[in-house]
Amino acid sequence: MEKKGDFALPRSALTGTRIRERRAFLGLRQAELARRVGISPSYLNLIEHNRRRIGGKLLVEIARELEVEASQLTQGAGAALIETLRLAAADHQAAAEELDRVEEFAGRFPGWAQLLADGQRRISDMERTVEMLTDRMTHDPFLSASLHEVLSTVTAIRSTAAILAETDDIDPDWQRRFHRNIGDDSQRLAEGAQALVAYLDDSSDDAQIRSSPQEEVEAWLRAQDYHVAALERGLPPSLDSIIAAAPDLTSAPARDIARAYLTRYRQDAEHMPLAAFAEEVRAVGAEPGHLARRFGVDAAAVFRRLAALPSDMAPGPVGLAVCDGSGTLTFRKPVEGFALPRFGAACPLWPLYQALSRPMAPLRAVVETAGRVSQRFVTYALCQPSGAAGFDGPPVLEAAMLILPDDPDAAPGVPVQPVGTSCRICPRRDCIARREPSILSDGF
Repeated sequence: MEKKGDFALPRSALTGTRIRERRAFLGLRQAELARRVGISPSYLNLIEHNRRRIGGKLLVEIARELEVEASQLTQGAGAALIETLRLAAADHQAAAEELDRVEEFAGRFPGWAQLLADGQRRISDMERTVEMLTDRMTHDPFLSASLHEVLSTVTAIRSTAAILAETDDIDPDWQRRFHRNIGDDSQRLAEGAQALVAYLDDSSDDAQIRSSPQEEVEAWLRAQDYHVAALERGLPPSLDSIIAAAPDLTSAPARDIARAYLTRYRQDAEHMPLAAFAEEVRAVGAEPGHLARRFGVDAAAVFRRLAALPSDMAPGPVGLAVCDGSGTLTFRKPVEGFALPRFGAACPLWPLYQALSRPMAPLRAVVETAGRVSQRFVTYALCQPSGAAGFDGPPVLEAAMLILPDDPDAAPGVPVQPVGTSCRICPRRDCIARREPSILSDGF
């Protein structure tokens, strides 16, 4: 008979299935396991039938009671290697036909399997770099302005030099002026080129280079996983003290944006205390409508609170995108597989932008991202006024979109909306919303 420590299930099994089979193997009743981890038997039943996502502290507690590592319940041993090999085989017909033998291959030839996986990861990293650089070359206003300055200076030097070369009887005074202009323009060209090289060098090791106040704030939030622990206490410190202790906030505009963000964060924390909110999420899942009714807040506040949960309390990867009435992204918290563009407009098919045309009407949609291996997400979107403009002023709108991993078993048969990141790097050629040609092929 298999020992407890040797427990294993096929890697293709779902987390809930692994929990159910492991519990049965140990002879534990469902009600007993639920009591030990502090949840109801009905909620555990939903988890075991893969109708509720599980992660964080609850997963760790269940794994401890079942005497296994949490990774064995979620993915199984070597899951990352297997998943990378599946990704490598996605665009190769011969390999795809033998996909059901990938675990056998990894088990018999672990060295060769690791070699293929490392190669696939390098390819994926290079593809992401191409996407980032293309997006930046297309939309980075600072890079565009620098290149324009260099070209303008080169054109000026060329024009002045042409006059000197093609005119034989130039007045000495004018000749001295032209020479002085060439010297000044040459100096300006050298300084502009050096600044451009420095700008590119500074960003070569940082895909998230901060070139605007908003990006300073995002870098600061990213460093603490979008969770401001200081504002979760009973008597939080002043906002100014938090900002003063943030080394990433180097400019006054960035500090102003951070202050507005923290003010809203503190309000959300007061209406939805961390412990109570996390407990409710653990009990019912990340369902914004229920959570909004439970705490008496609007759905957008729930979106923000879910995105600010620490990783050990979150229901899984949580992404959030916020835009103003122009469609400009004013807040970005990406998740793996759902990229949020740094510059320019995003995909017009996102539910975020659909919500802009339907203020106060909540939207729920399952979307599928473009790429070598498509991924599905369930999104919740809502647009609402962001400030009181009065009866005579224009409405100021803000839309938010919550991004969660899709659970196909929770709502089978739901229509799926294909989406991209931005037209420039989206491989879907036949998209009805395309604005400009893509640099990527259909086989990307």
